[in-house]
Amino acid sequence: MVDTPEPARRAFVFGGGGVLGFAWIVGALTALQHEFGVEPSSDDLLVGTSAGAVVSGLLGCGLGVDGIRRHQVGMPLPEDPPIAWDYGSDSGGSRPPRPAWWPGSPRLVWDGIRRPSSVSPVLALSGLLPRGRGSLQPIHRMLDSVVADTISAGTWPQRTWIVATDYTTGRRTVFGREDEPVAELADAVCASCAIPAWYTPVRIGSRAYIDGGAVSNASVDLLAGQQLDEVFVLAPMAALEVDSPRSPVARLERRVRRLITRTICADIAGLREAGTKVTLLTPGPEDLTVMGANLMNSRRRTAVLHTAMRTAANTLRHQKRQPDFTVPTSGTA
Repeated sequence: MVDTPEPARRAFVFGGGGVLGFAWIVGALTALQHEFGVEPSSDDLLVGTSAGAVVSGLLGCGLGVDGIRRHQVGMPLPEDPPIAWDYGSDSGGSRPPRPAWWPGSPRLVWDGIRRPSSVSPVLALSGLLPRGRGSLQPIHRMLDSVVADTISAGTWPQRTWIVATDYTTGRRTVFGREDEPVAELADAVCASCAIPAWYTPVRIGSRAYIDGGAVSNASVDLLAGQQLDEVFVLAPMAALEVDSPRSPVARLERRVRRLITRTICADIAGLREAGTKVTLLTPGPEDLTVMGANLMNSRRRTAVLHTAMRTAANTLRHQKRQPDFTVPTSGTA
């Protein structure tokens, strides 16, 4: 008989954000660890979407924040678990391959027209966009290798939720949660990362899945009713304080951030009303300047990571004087 683990009392939520979002999360986690000694463990619930799904997958397999950071900057130690990833080629280009010419999921489009109250414009747009042709095989290969080296092939890490979107129905699917479809970790993470019109949808069983961010960038609301004592939300596509870029593309990106931030803050408010202590970290103006408007530009990866380590640390030091340990935003002194 397999023992059922006790319910988690603490959770970490990692939102989407592309290649640079992953780097920012690693930098912010490093600051959190160094300033407060807080690091995800096997006792914690991990919720990951898109880039955050990769973070959750690696942490769920037992990799530590320091080891992931050392690999990011190209300085792994001999004792660090190997991460089979080539930053020069595996991240792909900063632009997607030419997609197909037809809508990727006509049913999502039709449901958005027929039932606008239950199908968000973002979800309907995800169906209208053509199917992507980019490959997520490097992520799949890397996670398969990590799983084999840490928890053994075919094993799902405990307390790890990976969020994806059913490409036909628009239903949010939480792999790793009870009563949800069963999947290999690498398949689930790739599904969560399948940005519409960029990457090919990922088929698991009889269903095709796309990026979990089509429903919610971070899915903080999944934690409602979990009776958690403390939650840490790291959301690289949110921003409580933004800069003032000149580029029209960057200005549009900042508007998207405001919408994402509004949703995340509403979900956090619900958790706090239930008595859960919540810490929110987002990029601040300095982080956003370093990131730029294209979160898939891997050439900025190291600069984003180092900036996040410093700006998040500054914020956390400031918050040490706050009794409720609520972090409003990184990037402020």
